[in-house]
Amino acid sequence: MKTIRKPKLTEVVEIKRLLDAAAKTGDVLPRPVMELYETVRDFVVYVDEQGMGGCCALHIDTEDLAEIRSLVVRGDLQRQGIGTNLLNACLDEARSLDIDRVFALTRAPGFFIRQGFHEIDKHELPHKVFQDCVRCTLFPDCDEVAVIRRLRPLADREP
Repeated sequence: MKTIRKPKLTEVVEIKRLLDAAAKTGDVLPRPVMELYETVRDFVVYVDEQGMGGCCALHIDTEDLAEIRSLVVRGDLQRQGIGTNLLNACLDEARSLDIDRVFALTRAPGFFIRQGFHEIDKHELPHKVFQDCVRCTLFPDCDEVAVIRRLRPLADREP
């Protein structure tokens, strides 16, 4: 029963529980349950015999830019490749939508760099991507690192 798939609406509460646990340690921003219902289609989840084991969301910002957010793996499942598989599911979806670049704001840049991302200055991102930052306890003194990955080579993009 170990699978990565789109979540069911009945699993939003489990996603919230997983995100809340990670938010307590500062790994991700907390998300209100109503926001999760509104954005449930952004998510992919990992489910095993014990229930919700991980999640990751692809949030579209502009025609050619999307954000990886809320990447969480349950503690007992970490370092088993599940986070990488969740990330890859979101990257595959971004490719299917012809999204050119995907970024993340993270405190774990090493994970993303190992997945082909590279670090950039946060100010290279459009201002609108920071609208969630006001909910962060560290705002305006953010300690997250911006990373980005281009999904299509320059030669493959339309003029």
